[in-house]
Amino acid sequence: MSEMEANGQRVLPLVVRIERAAPPTRTDALEAAALAVLTLLDDPRAAGDGEWAEPVGAWETLGIRKVVRRARGAEWRRVLDLPGITVTSGTAEVRVHPPVPLDDWPRDLSRLQVSGTDLTDPEEPGPAPDGGAVLWVNPALEMSAGKTMAQAGHAAQLAWWGSDEEARRAWRERGLTCAVRTAGTGRWAGLADSGLPTVRDAGFTEIAPGSCTLVADAPWLRGAGFRPAAPGPLRSA
Repeated sequence: MSEMEANGQRVLPLVVRIERAAPPTRTDALEAAALAVLTLLDDPRAAGDGEWAEPVGAWETLGIRKVVRRARGAEWRRVLDLPGITVTSGTAEVRVHPPVPLDDWPRDLSRLQVSGTDLTDPEEPGPAPDGGAVLWVNPALEMSAGKTMAQAGHAAQLAWWGSDEEARRAWRERGLTCAVRTAGTGRWAGLADSGLPTVRDAGFTEIAPGSCTLVADAPWLRGAGFRPAAPGPLRSA
């Protein structure tokens, strides 16, 4: 990365609510993160002359790095006072904020912890619904819930970039939801060679650079001509 890129790089903050007495399940948190990213991208404030268009455009141009932090109690209430969007998926609440400079986070976001997102599922998630978007996790990688949430956000974003307006409209009518599931070894081998939108990690945390973390799958992404067309280089986190 050049010095100019480093100085201008932005990051997308995602904050997951984790109360001690009632933490969300892991799968719900992953799906909420994906939904939060899609909701931001589809928000009028992030396009055209919208108030978030400039930071979103700069962020997409220099990479789509995301950082997940956790909040509870008063921390969460302070987060709600900042510009952003809160989404709910099952037991999970995630708030997404417009991209911020890498080295200049708002105080109430910068003080939040990155660690402590080791969420679990009390039971195995059911099959992914037919006909919708599914974000498949590489079964060979071990990632924290926070790391996987960021990767799910990347996969959802690549799927959004690879969808035309008709597909986006139909997806919007379905609530922009994505199922997140860990692929079996055999399924993953086929997905990795499928040409579908694939996240390759930059290696900032937890796993080696270039690791293939998730693949986004949907019926419309398998059609002719539907491949991700990113507005800028992908540098994930």
